[in-house]
Amino acid sequence: MNERELDRNAARRLAIIRHAQEVTGNVALTCRYYGISRQVFYRWPRRYQAEGVAGLRDRSRRPLHCPHETPAEVVGKIIYLRTTYHFGPAKISMYLKRYHDIEISTSGVWRILKRVDLSRLPAYQRYQRHDRKWKRYEKPQPGHAVQVDVKFIAPLSSSSRKKYYQFTAIDDCTRIRVLRIYDKLNQKTAIQFADYVLDKLPFRVEAIQTDIQDGWCLRKAAHCPAGGVRLAVDRRPPVFVADRSEHAHA
Repeated sequence: MNERELDRNAARRLAIIRHAQEVTGNVALTCRYYGISRQVFYRWPRRYQAEGVAGLRDRSRRPLHCPHETPAEVVGKIIYLRTTYHFGPAKISMYLKRYHDIEISTSGVWRILKRVDLSRLPAYQRYQRHDRKWKRYEKPQPGHAVQVDVKFIAPLSSSSRKKYYQFTAIDDCTRIRVLRIYDKLNQKTAIQFADYVLDKLPFRVEAIQTDIQDGWCLRKAAHCPAGGVRLAVDRRPPVFVADRSEHAHA
């Protein structure tokens, strides 16, 4: 409720008080005419005498003490995440649980944001569609560049000491993905995966590209031909060029 509506309600209540004093001279008739109870009417003159017209405005119905109220520290974190990073209620709830061990529901976060008038972000801070924010990077033809990434797979059980590594290759043009999982991360598995990628993709691969951190084993494999495939390495970023001519596997 805005200030204009509060002032309008206060003016209406003052008019009811004056109607009872100056027109009817009877509280019961005035209450019956305006459809209010006498208990409510008697409350208004007391507030008018104590505070003036401001006492006739609507007051907050929020209790003075609430045992389940969200702590001010948590509210401050929610406001900070909203105004600084523009997170939504679901992401704020996840972030507080993951990084601060604070459990609060998505609806609870939304109610707090609404209470502090942050339920809607300004137009320049709102989510924009991806096709308007960035354009997807892609090569003009299949096989021009294949991105390779190596990720460690955490064991399902804390007692298990077995390690696994996922090798993933994605073509920059077609987005065709090839992946395999190995129990070791070394030169041998890198060579096996390079051969596997070149055999599975339905087009000629010109280059296999990876970042510096994940490409150390592939850089070593570049000096050891795998199945007749010649791998040459370039630096920053490391690019592995694969010669797949007809006589390569001969």
